[in-house]
Amino acid sequence: MDVLKILLLMFFVNSRFCSAADPYSFYNFEVSYITASPLGVPQQVIAINGKFPGPTINVTTNENLVVNVRNKLDEGLLLHWSGIQQRRVSWQDGLAGTNCPIPPKWNWTYEFQVKDQIGSFFYFPSLHFQRASGGFGSFVVNPRSVIPVPFSTPDGDITITIGDWYTRNHTALRKALDDGKDLGMPDGVLINGKGPYQYNKTLVPDGIDFETITVHPGRTYRLRVSNVGISTSLNFRIQGHNLVLAESEGSYTVQQNYTSLDIHVGQSYSFLVTMDQNASSDYYIVASARIVNETIWRRVTGVGILHYTNSKGKATGHLPPGPQDEFDKTFSMNQARSIRWNVSASGARPNPQGSFKYGSINVTEVYVLRNMPPVKINGKRRTTLSGISFVNPSTPIRLADKHKVKGVYKLDFPKRPLTGPPRRETSIINGTYRGFMEVILQNNDTKMQSYHMSGYAFFAVGMDYGEWTENSRGTYNKWDGIARSTIQVYPGAWSAILISLDNPGAWNLRTENLDSWYLGQETYVRVVNPDENNKTEFGAPANVLYCGALSKLQKPQKISSSATRSIEFTKVSMVVMALVMMLLL
Repeated sequence: MDVLKILLLMFFVNSRFCSAADPYSFYNFEVSYITASPLGVPQQVIAINGKFPGPTINVTTNENLVVNVRNKLDEGLLLHWSGIQQRRVSWQDGLAGTNCPIPPKWNWTYEFQVKDQIGSFFYFPSLHFQRASGGFGSFVVNPRSVIPVPFSTPDGDITITIGDWYTRNHTALRKALDDGKDLGMPDGVLINGKGPYQYNKTLVPDGIDFETITVHPGRTYRLRVSNVGISTSLNFRIQGHNLVLAESEGSYTVQQNYTSLDIHVGQSYSFLVTMDQNASSDYYIVASARIVNETIWRRVTGVGILHYTNSKGKATGHLPPGPQDEFDKTFSMNQARSIRWNVSASGARPNPQGSFKYGSINVTEVYVLRNMPPVKINGKRRTTLSGISFVNPSTPIRLADKHKVKGVYKLDFPKRPLTGPPRRETSIINGTYRGFMEVILQNNDTKMQSYHMSGYAFFAVGMDYGEWTENSRGTYNKWDGIARSTIQVYPGAWSAILISLDNPGAWNLRTENLDSWYLGQETYVRVVNPDENNKTEFGAPANVLYCGALSKLQKPQKISSSATRSIEFTKVSMVVMALVMMLLL
């Protein structure tokens, strides 16, 4: 028995999971093409398990998540879990700089712990412009029952994805970008993968399937809304109902009433909505384009229906109005500034969110990242960040580090924008482990931008119009600026974020605008603990994929291998681990 215990203990110690005491959630994802007509035009979309959008992942803080992905597309695939911090395991982040693609017909299993997080997020395919064809879904992290929530338990939890949409699929859209063309105005806006309710017969043709959300009168629901689109900021509103903002990307907010809220590309919010209206008719749910010419962009409006169980009729008449002036960026910025962190609420742990006191920490490094309108580099239309158009490495960054592959990237990303001609490079930021980085995102384009950073929740401390200067720090919110992973940057304006670099790995810093991202507007922040151990960063997983300079290390996968078999084996492993704990007690 002693020998058996030792062998089982060795199995347990070598397991990649953090704690056998934390539960596991298992998902099987089969990613494939299907034909759908969300805007009334048949087109190829990316579905998960035959569904568009994909299923909602629903887990609880500190659970271990196992997602087995079967790639039935005709090209490489990676799934990115936007906003999930991947503590100690950037290997699971699902981006070109961190993972080799899952080849067509292969399956690959993601395994990571949703460590010390709560909130509303989403996942999506990160390669080849695929998000423009779907493959996305909501990702909900619930708090543990022992941690108090700063509002009464809602009567229901509803996930909503909104986003601009083209009737051309992702391959056609990326070809247009490759050919140096602009994508042009989207063909519409989808709500949960469906087209608009026919509120206007001249704009919306017959036969389009629209989203209906059924609710009970008098009850309060939590609506988790994510903008999963390509490049359009959307104003979200529900006719006749107040939106009480409660959470954003993992941070509880000071609860404030909004009649509508601008949700920019890549952002997620939670609202508490009480069904306190009469049931004389249904109500419109609207997501309409912002910071654009509304007269021209009228078709870029998503409309769904909020249906009371005792409703007496259909929604009719004009849509509820959004902000009066679609070009009134100051209104939108002031609204963004009004979102505050609830520093008295517990987050994922039983201590107040604001106890971090980020405003009193000394900044160790400063980066000013400037984006400009697209430029020609070597005859190709590209986007840049501080004068550099990023080239994804053929060998992922940390994999190259572990195998000592030289020349994959350069640790020379400039702290200030380049003054010379723009260039294409795999240039990344050399972050200091346990440093405190200040990043200023300067938008010198005429388009709205959103920026996202993997691996962290950063502190959104300031935004304003014009050029950022050293004196701009005097306007920073150093107490209750929201902690989140995606921030908007208005045209001709800047936004400032603070990041505590306590999570080793290689972390993507990018625009969420899919067209600008595809053309090079990104970089990575490499954070390495000089005292290497298995506590602050795990080694590569046993099923790691190899590519680029390490391709020869990749073993072939049997095309007939079953995704179900892989995940069933993982479940058996979990049972063995449970037996280990029982034997060791």
